[in-house]
Amino acid sequence: MDPHIDKNLEFTEKLKLFFKEQKFKIILISCTCVLISIIFLVMKIFQERENILISEKFIKANIFLSTQNEDKSKELYEEIIKSKNKFYSILALNTILEKNLETNSNKIFNYFKVIESMSLDKEQYDLIIFKKALYLIKTSKKDEGFKLLNNLIDTNSKLKNLAKTLVPID
Repeated sequence: MDPHIDKNLEFTEKLKLFFKEQKFKIILISCTCVLISIIFLVMKIFQERENILISEKFIKANIFLSTQNEDKSKELYEEIIKSKNKFYSILALNTILEKNLETNSNKIFNYFKVIESMSLDKEQYDLIIFKKALYLIKTSKKDEGFKLLNNLIDTNSKLKNLAKTLVPID
């Protein structure tokens, strides 16, 4: 008999034996992989649905704002901020600030805290800090606002040049 054929037979026999001995482990690993894939898929679907619901809330808030129902729109924007959606929470805060929907500065600082606590990339975080600094300057807390702007300058933010134009030269 040819030695090459013997090696092939030997290899296939070893392979059969291996699968027979490791049958339970192979099935367990396969089931685990399938289960993990299903979990990730369900999580992704859940995230997409949540994002759709938040986007619909944002649209409703804009509609209420355009129909002069500022209280209802402010309530929806607040819910959006508390949802900590990376996109819509920032937009909701921007709208509240631009349209002066909230007069209580403590609430606005809480909104900033919520958004700052989110895991944003550096550019988004710097933009939030910049907006906070502008809000502080607007509300007569100029020293705190200028301190934030100086921090942006010191950290070499992309907003560095813009912050420099706002900070008074001593």
